[in-house]
Amino acid sequence: MDIKEYIQKIGVDAKEASLNVAKAKTIQKNAFLELLAKTIIDRSEGIIEANNKDVKLATESHLDAAFINRLTLDRAGIISMADGVLKVALLDDPIGKILNKRKMPSGIEVAQMRVPLGVIGMIYESRPNVTIDASALAVKSGNSIILRGGSESIQTNQYLASLVKESLTQVGLPESSVQIIGTTDRAAVSEMITLTGFIDVLIPRGGKSLIKKITDEAKIPVIKHLDGNCHIYIDEFADIDQALKITDNAKTQRLGTCNTLESLVVHSKVASLFLPRIKSVFDQKSIEIRGCERTKKIISGIVTATENDFYEEYLGPIISCKIVNTIEEAINHINKYSSAHTESIITENSHNSDMFLHEIDSSSVMINASTRFADGFEYGLGAEIGISTDKFHARGPVGLEGLTSLKYIVYGSGQIRT
Repeated sequence: MDIKEYIQKIGVDAKEASLNVAKAKTIQKNAFLELLAKTIIDRSEGIIEANNKDVKLATESHLDAAFINRLTLDRAGIISMADGVLKVALLDDPIGKILNKRKMPSGIEVAQMRVPLGVIGMIYESRPNVTIDASALAVKSGNSIILRGGSESIQTNQYLASLVKESLTQVGLPESSVQIIGTTDRAAVSEMITLTGFIDVLIPRGGKSLIKKITDEAKIPVIKHLDGNCHIYIDEFADIDQALKITDNAKTQRLGTCNTLESLVVHSKVASLFLPRIKSVFDQKSIEIRGCERTKKIISGIVTATENDFYEEYLGPIISCKIVNTIEEAINHINKYSSAHTESIITENSHNSDMFLHEIDSSSVMINASTRFADGFEYGLGAEIGISTDKFHARGPVGLEGLTSLKYIVYGSGQIRT
């Protein structure tokens, strides 16, 4: 197989399909989504069978538990996937919406119209649910999409993509509206990220090495989904019982997600109250704490944190901990080491919470809530194609509007410029 010709053909087909999807009526796009959700449930046995093949190979390859957790689809996950598709169907269609209409002194009326981006290139690693989430969001927002999943999930991804194509054709949309690259050859990624004239935007989701490769080599605009070194700051005015509950949930509900808590920052005035209790919780769940020297003086039997630990997205049973004397010190620490994903403050002090909201430079900033809420589904987006930690075009969970842009439209009645 000639990889260059193969990717070029996919790009040509995607571009042609994008013109048709862009003008599809909302009722047709929703019919696709409703049919896809039903098909996912009806074919759940086939999905699990394909997924078991991927999980078996990953296990035999001794991939870590967090990776296998992200790869695995069970019945509950399949139902959740279908439910997410239905929620996208219920969302307002952003395409064609007229915004900011105003009459100018010349007599013309100027407005903006929301339009699709065109062709999206999606490159992602182990999570097979991304195949469905991305397909649903792309089609509802009037785009076509080219998917390149990780080699570890290829059986699941190809099976899910076949369900998407089947649903597209049954409602009269081009099956090339959603295409999945059927080779694990890494040369396909290199060809895809330089396919100018066909792909309009790239969205990578995965580890640092993947994001760096695409950012460095792409000739197409990139919406980056970087790692999630998420912080919780326990303020001096925190409700300690609430802080324990939120910290436990943020770290241990699911270890392998980008919105999982990785770094804990604690005010010195509450450190002796909070840290022994959270260590007891973490000990029961085999979570290792890597702490600064002040942390080690309060709780024994923990590992000394290095500079790299404060930058780390562990995606596993490890958390870093830093004690600070002021909220200003906490904010400076977080802004230095954070990946700009999600940070939360636990406090009953409104001045401190407002300060945290305004001065933390991340895509999601929370007050008295678990970082696990940083999610398109939880934000009412139905699903997300990724969480952008960049500041260009889209930031935070990227849903329907994040896959659109605005063009100017002008209404005249014979005006000429003088």
